Amino acid sequence: MSAPPISIHGKEKNVNAILKDTKYTVDYYQREYEWETNHIVDLLEDLESKFYLHYDEGHAREDVQNYSHYFLGDIVICRKGGNSFLIDGQQRLTTLTLLLIYLNNLQKDRPDEEKVAVHSLIFSELFGKKSFNLDIDDRKKCMEALFSNQQFDATNQDDSVKNLVARYDDIQTNFPDALKDKALPYFIDWLIQNVDLVEITAYNDDDAYTIFETMNDRGKKLSPTGMLKGFLLSNINDNEQKTLLNNLWRNQLSELMKIQNEDGSDFFKTWLRAKYADSIKEHKKGALPQDWDKIGGERSGGFHRWVRDERGKIGLTKDEDFQEFLEKKFKFFSDQYMRIRLASLMQTEELEAVYYNASNNFTLQEPLLLAPLQIGDSQETLFKKIRLVAGFIDIFIARRIWNQRTLGYSSIVSSMFNLLRDVRDKTVEELVATLKKKTDEMEETFKSNPGFGLTQPNQRYVHHLLARITCHIEKQSGVQSSYEQYIASDVAKPFQIEHIWADNWDYHKDEFTNEYDFSEYRNGIGGLLLVPKSFNQSFGGRKYEDKLDAYFGQNLLAKSLHPRCYEMNPSFMNYISQSKLPFKSHAQFKKKDLDERQQLYSLICEEIWNPERFETELKS
Repeated sequence: MSAPPISIHGKEKNVNAILKDTKYTVDYYQREYEWETNHIVDLLEDLESKFYLHYDEGHAREDVQNYSHYFLGDIVICRKGGNSFLIDGQQRLTTLTLLLIYLNNLQKDRPDEEKVAVHSLIFSELFGKKSFNLDIDDRKKCMEALFSNQQFDATNQDDSVKNLVARYDDIQTNFPDALKDKALPYFIDWLIQNVDLVEITAYNDDDAYTIFETMNDRGKKLSPTGMLKGFLLSNINDNEQKTLLNNLWRNQLSELMKIQNEDGSDFFKTWLRAKYADSIKEHKKGALPQDWDKIGGERSGGFHRWVRDERGKIGLTKDEDFQEFLEKKFKFFSDQYMRIRLASLMQTEELEAVYYNASNNFTLQEPLLLAPLQIGDSQETLFKKIRLVAGFIDIFIARRIWNQRTLGYSSIVSSMFNLLRDVRDKTVEELVATLKKKTDEMEETFKSNPGFGLTQPNQRYVHHLLARITCHIEKQSGVQSSYEQYIASDVAKPFQIEHIWADNWDYHKDEFTNEYDFSEYRNGIGGLLLVPKSFNQSFGGRKYEDKLDAYFGQNLLAKSLHPRCYEMNPSFMNYISQSKLPFKSHAQFKKKDLDERQQLYSLICEEIWNPERFETELKS
């Protein structure tokens, strides 16, 4: 008796049809949720670009149905026992759910006529019990917190949950500001009705796993990186040379994949933008994609077509041009990219700023750092150039954080593109002059927002800022210190932001007539420290006077509140003398004391992010 025929169905569906009132369970051989910041940025960039090809403020909502569609990819599901098991596509559907949760939170305060109903795409409710459409037990508490717009502590959670929190934060940070106002309901309509996926459905485990295996192994289509290789090597006529270059390509890609789990697409996008992109799309209706957008478009796969179409701009006209492009330029810039990536992942001597910027999820760093590098540069020159540009980015980030300015991709991409063109192929001397001038032209300084403090959206940035302040004063005082330790979340005793004032208005009614003013004031950065989570839990609710002695057992920034910190501590006192920073102990902590610490932190920041670093680099 012959086996029954395989039953497999494929159908194109929009986001609404895929998610509305449909439950998905992830099967055992599905990997964790692994998307990274660059995937979120690429997706948001693509969605915004496609949407703005058609959107006009004068359009009615129903006009959105005539906007063009965007294809997000395919998913594979197995329907069995009345359930839908998600075999492939978990990454896409998880990210879509996070985006929908964010959009739902974003529109909560809008008038009802401007809201788009997305609840049924996120969860369903039966007998008063809510369950998410992407139904995965380990993630429920996290998803509930995100849906309620609450902070979720991912410490000691599995990697998927940590990534959920981090990627939701990326969406919050990088969602385009232009889409948050009048365009928001139009964008949500377009997202759920005009963004499409292909749903491939099987009805038993054998067929489902065969499809999964085929799509991720035997049947995998040629990647953009593979297509680029094919185009470049096809223009090399010498077969022996072609073999050598093919081996070079394979070796470099193998090394790249040790650093990031991709096929090299991110490197090619970064390299081509850094060295060849001369234009970027304007943010207005109907604006066409330019070099920057084409290279990074279509989820970063557009670069292979851009190289083919713009070969003249790159200087690929003769056989020897293609050989040099692969043999010299590809080898050199992939090596430098890997150096930068490694410095982004772990603190590297002389390239510390690269790590600092990466820890703030500054996704535009890599093309900026590659832009000034040239093949003839010595190793010393390469390091100087990377340090100079990374140092400027470090100042840019810190000043924007202090001044409550967004670091979202869409808000800064144009200015960073202009910077990239200004530093491209510059000498060290030219870089110093350019970066010093740009720093002098910045409107934001550490004096321009004296009331800077903690808010819900900037919590991660404030944590990093406090880590830098704490680490800096400790190192300057001869105390062993680790920035990585202060920002690490996956350790047994992670550091958390501690309010010096407990969240208790009753303690401060002598200075505050209402609870709102008190709550706002206690969030000033001068009233914040970093302490281990266990300390926060044990002492966080106490009066200042009751926890002052405990602060003396913590890091130097906390210790500096206590009078004993200024006794028998010659290295710290010497640092105070040299820096002239107004450190002092505080027997009590009133409004005046918080104001004094606020000023102190501002001056420490000016010392850390001093633009004189450029001249120092030039003289070294």
